[in-house]
Amino acid sequence: MPHFDILKTYDASASFRAKSIVDLFTIERENLAERFKGEIAVEGKGWNIGLIVGGSGTGKSTIARECFGDWLIEGMEYVAASVIDDMPEGLTAREVAEVFTSVGFASPPSWLKPYGVLSNGEKMRVDLARAIMERGDRFAFDEFTSVVDRRVAQTGSAAIAKAVRKRGGQFVAVTCHHDVAEWLEPDWIYDTDQQRFFFAQGNGDGLKSGSMFSKLRASGGIKSGSALPSITISTTTCKTPPASLSASMMGKSSRIPA
Repeated sequence: MPHFDILKTYDASASFRAKSIVDLFTIERENLAERFKGEIAVEGKGWNIGLIVGGSGTGKSTIARECFGDWLIEGMEYVAASVIDDMPEGLTAREVAEVFTSVGFASPPSWLKPYGVLSNGEKMRVDLARAIMERGDRFAFDEFTSVVDRRVAQTGSAAIAKAVRKRGGQFVAVTCHHDVAEWLEPDWIYDTDQQRFFFAQGNGDGLKSGSMFSKLRASGGIKSGSALPSITISTTTCKTPPASLSASMMGKSSRIPA
């Protein structure tokens, strides 16, 4: 599973303002390109939760779209007077309620509200629940927990991780927030700040909260978590690519219909 080598190039506009910036800061054409190269080495390994994490502009979304584009939750429309009626028609009310509850959206009165009046935390949970119902057991969420407060982020992360593992599915969270790692308990992390891949493998009882994060913290990555025994960490380090580039790939991807 996925190796990636992505080159995004763009041209400055021909406007006077843009040309002034190019001249003022002596910007060369090669500066108008970004390259992301690495590997998310999970081929042949059992996993349920993955995490792509790093600061803004470090390539998280680009890498996620390249490696997990078909999994991304995008383009969902909500038009019903009650959000429960936006869920797939083939499911009963009880089945929808079970999925809602599994991701922490457990307020029946809120199920009767339109999507637009829900809180950001409720919207996030509804999107995740709908992804489970519509897309089966493989999906990815860009900007995961980015628009919710950190308490909601923690509880939401724990709920979705539990739901995915219970169903035996696979979920990739893409976020700039390192704090969700301890609550998601991911089986692997790709840290775009360090350009490093980490795979955590537990012995016997499986992955537990905080198992890999003290070691990531020591490497300058994850800032939270405590160490647990019997954990093996394998890492892949991506070296900075050479300045000369011969291939070009534009960072475009079609939206996935709901």
